[in-house]
Amino acid sequence: MSPDRPVGDRFRRFREHLTERTRPAGETAAERPAAADGPTGSRATGFGPGVGRTDAGARDAGLAPHPPRDAAPTDRRRRGGRGGRGGEQLTVPPAEFTSYYGRPILKPPVWKWDIAAYLFTGGLAAGSSLLAAGGQLTGRPALRRAGRVTSLAAVSASAYFLVNDLGRPSRFHHMLRVAKLTSPMSVGTWILSAFGPAAGVAAVAEAAPRLPTHGLLGLGRRLLPPAGHAAGLVAAVTAPALATYTGVLLADTAVPSWHEAYPELPVIFAGSALASGAGVGLLAAPVDQAGPARRLAVGGAALELWGAHRVEHRLGLLSEPYTEGTPGRLLRAGRALTAAGVVGALLGRRSRVLSAVSGGALLAASVCTRFGIFHGGVASARDPKYTVVPQRERADRRG
Repeated sequence: MSPDRPVGDRFRRFREHLTERTRPAGETAAERPAAADGPTGSRATGFGPGVGRTDAGARDAGLAPHPPRDAAPTDRRRRGGRGGRGGEQLTVPPAEFTSYYGRPILKPPVWKWDIAAYLFTGGLAAGSSLLAAGGQLTGRPALRRAGRVTSLAAVSASAYFLVNDLGRPSRFHHMLRVAKLTSPMSVGTWILSAFGPAAGVAAVAEAAPRLPTHGLLGLGRRLLPPAGHAAGLVAAVTAPALATYTGVLLADTAVPSWHEAYPELPVIFAGSALASGAGVGLLAAPVDQAGPARRLAVGGAALELWGAHRVEHRLGLLSEPYTEGTPGRLLRAGRALTAAGVVGALLGRRSRVLSAVSGGALLAASVCTRFGIFHGGVASARDPKYTVVPQRERADRRG
């Protein structure tokens, strides 16, 4: 820029003023290095080319660079596989897992407590139908009756919770327009539609002995028992799918702690369903007819405890939501109640009171397990680190 122009004069006066401020005490303009006035001089200090780019030069100029630039880097990253050459000093703090405007990376599930209750009642209906089939095939009428009635009540509650979450009953009906095998929700809708009527016919058949012996109701008294036996077996065949499809449904979402636990969730839900059905039998049936319920309790507890242990230890970082806060307390309570229920069922072969207490413990354990799994997944969706860290680990493994 030409010195005759006003802007050039201002810049020259500014540079001279800055040079006077940064000149060491006792030094005159004549003693100043000539390179400082040249085009390669440092504009920051006026002491020659690049002097202010080192810590020593910055101290001479009265500046305090931060962070230090002469110190050897304490952490180097390799570039291009060159054995550490080209490393750079890390000056950024550790990453904090936040997102834009405080919003989570994943949208948390909008499901409320009614879906967690739906998970429990669906499992209870499946376990009770299996219990009823066991009582039917082994000639234990009290066990059969308790299983059938509980199964109908539980599947009715499941339908209510599901429709309440959907908002309108017509939405459930609309899902029956198609059958999509790759969609757990579509498959679950058809499973529930097949199980519900069968459980209903089996439960209504228990009222046959109360009907009169003559007339139209007398005909129903004669036809209902065989129809109830057939319907009870159909419900028992459908029960395993009803007990486990909800675990597949949760694992099919993007929620980190649900998705990563896809091998264990169906096992946990199957064990929880068996344990809850066993609890119904221990509560409602006499001790001399509760043999199938005790065996069901042992098998269900083994599956549930094994799956819960895997979920809390196999997933690494994604196991944290199942061990901390409300989910951790619920799952620990579920394990303790399951163990107590199994021990009581085995020791209460001759005690009606101990058998009933064990049944109540198994039912409470199933509630705690279902709600713990539900809240653990919701917690993992709300914290960004459960999404970011596993993604980086998978990227590193692929690299």
